[in-house]
Amino acid sequence: MSSSYISDPMQEVFIFETSQQLEQLEQSVIKAETSGGYASEIINEIFRIMHTIKSSAAMMLYNNMSTVAHNTEELFYFIREEKPKNIEVSSLCDLVFEAIDFMKLEVEKIKNGDEADGNPTILVEKTKEYLKYLKQINNSLSETTNNEENNSGIKNQKKQFYISSNKAVIKANRNTFRATIYFQDGCEMENIRAFTITHNLRDITEEFRHVPEDIIEDNDSSEIIKKQGFTIYLKTDESFDFMDNFFKQSAFLEKLELVQLQSDEEYLNINREKSTSNELKIPKLEEVVDKETPSTNVNQSQSIISVNVEKLDKLMNLVGEMVIAESMVTENPDLTGLTLENFNKAARQLKKITDELQDVVMSIRMIPLGPTFVKMNRIVRDMSKKLSKEVQLEIIGEDTEVDKNIIEHIGDPLMHIVRNSVDHGIEPVEERLNKGKPGAGTITLEANHAGSEVLIIIRDDGKGLNKAGIIEKALENGLITKDPEEMTDKEIFNLIFLPGFSTKEAVTEFSGRGVGMDVVAKNIEAVGGAIEVESEVDKGTIITLKIPLTLAIIDGMNIRVGKSRYTIPTTSIKESFRSKEGEVFKVPGGNEMIMIRGMCFPILRLHEHYKVETGITKIHDGILIMCESNSKTLCIFADELIGQQQVVVKSLPSYMNSIKRVNGLAGCTLLGDGSISLILDINELLNRI
Repeated sequence: MSSSYISDPMQEVFIFETSQQLEQLEQSVIKAETSGGYASEIINEIFRIMHTIKSSAAMMLYNNMSTVAHNTEELFYFIREEKPKNIEVSSLCDLVFEAIDFMKLEVEKIKNGDEADGNPTILVEKTKEYLKYLKQINNSLSETTNNEENNSGIKNQKKQFYISSNKAVIKANRNTFRATIYFQDGCEMENIRAFTITHNLRDITEEFRHVPEDIIEDNDSSEIIKKQGFTIYLKTDESFDFMDNFFKQSAFLEKLELVQLQSDEEYLNINREKSTSNELKIPKLEEVVDKETPSTNVNQSQSIISVNVEKLDKLMNLVGEMVIAESMVTENPDLTGLTLENFNKAARQLKKITDELQDVVMSIRMIPLGPTFVKMNRIVRDMSKKLSKEVQLEIIGEDTEVDKNIIEHIGDPLMHIVRNSVDHGIEPVEERLNKGKPGAGTITLEANHAGSEVLIIIRDDGKGLNKAGIIEKALENGLITKDPEEMTDKEIFNLIFLPGFSTKEAVTEFSGRGVGMDVVAKNIEAVGGAIEVESEVDKGTIITLKIPLTLAIIDGMNIRVGKSRYTIPTTSIKESFRSKEGEVFKVPGGNEMIMIRGMCFPILRLHEHYKVETGITKIHDGILIMCESNSKTLCIFADELIGQQQVVVKSLPSYMNSIKRVNGLAGCTLLGDGSISLILDINELLNRI
């Protein structure tokens, strides 16, 4: 499509709303399939969404998307009106999913600035053939039925809907209508939505006028429509029921007032030129603020605004700088020893306001995990069909919120785990029945808060992990460095996250190539998270992801080594202590270990690791910080603890990327006294043991 026909803000609105509608449509189709038959409310919802996408795509001149949506809409109109009895729900849902996937791909092309050039011909033909098949098996095209409907006249007219391209309908007397449309509060861009309605009216009649008159150029038209509604006068051959159905398909419709006028007088008294024109005009938007689709369950007085993530990132960075500046002022070394009561009082007030502002900005970035969880329905559905298994997905705690950046990092890991649960974990129906289990397996996604972390739990009731099989495969690939008999269950289960590990014998489209779970571990560790695995044979497997609430600001423990400063995320710290004589010993290879409560843990001397000069080299003169992640433990040796504080995470310069990989640095931060502290990547340090 030529970019000269649209403005960027309109394209952004189209992408945002269409993406939301496609996600909603996907879940509606899954509901339809789960219900196993005709459910009028679901069919109506699918029809309405397809109609909305068709209208929006046509207005934006994305004709391939509009064509696919149009044909799918016709299919569901037939199902809605005729209620055929012999629908094979699974094949119908497969067809709709093909349409959804086609439109998703086109939206991605538009997002990337590419031409939406997908060819819908094959998909359109399949849809038409399926509609033809439905009509045949329900005898809807039999000669007897057609004759009866033609004789009735009115019934034939009622069946012909505005989505049909066949204009050969029985002409009735011209009817005149006045329709006043009120949109939902908070939907915004009322003039664009009004324009969409007038655009769709062209399929029915060319004789219509509307108030306000100028919905294209007049920037005040949105406010007028908000307060007074959007009024349309039209003349058409269609019936009252037909027009009532037409207007009720409008997106974000709050209320419709439709009146059939007894004369043309009111229509003719609208002193204005016709709004119709041979030239298609697209509204010009000077300033557009994207609004999220309001839920029908949300209080109508509540307005929800969607803001560009880059703006939120910038705001978060500025708040982070302010937090650092506040620390630099209140902890300035020049103030040491001075008695400043008024200053201290003002500093406390400043800190209070800064903390509140920081909390508010962080809460703005928080979004629920629900949409991410719901997307797994499609994966479970598709895999169940292809693997001939019965699997149900249960979702708990979908309202749990995390930072948007975290959401973007956990989508792929969650998908890999769910796919593995269906492929590796859940047994075929016959095998489950032989074990005394229900034929349908269950995968549960659960989320809840635990302090400054979010726990995402993926639980299945499948066959569990085979420890012997894991050990055998790990030995085969040279992935075990110690005696398997000395390994705990957690250590054995964590082997599945190593690169190249797979116990799947046959290579399928889902698994067997030795990739997947190592990607999970890397992505989770990249956001400072951790993974725990529990499993029991024939009972199932539980994988727990521990994810930080946000990546921008963390609680950290600052430590000193010589003149250098380091920060350890408090979520990784188990305890800190001073060692005693005789507790530390060396093992073959020269590595130091410490015996604590009957268990041995390795020691990492930071001054040796980072080649830092310090006067404290004896273990009992410094302090040990015990850190834990992924069931591994490490004792870090430092000179002293400086104290705990919230720190703003800053990325390391690009030229230090290689150093980060080698030395286990997650970033850096600026302390209150102006010094720089390096943030330790505990996962990376543990992997070096």
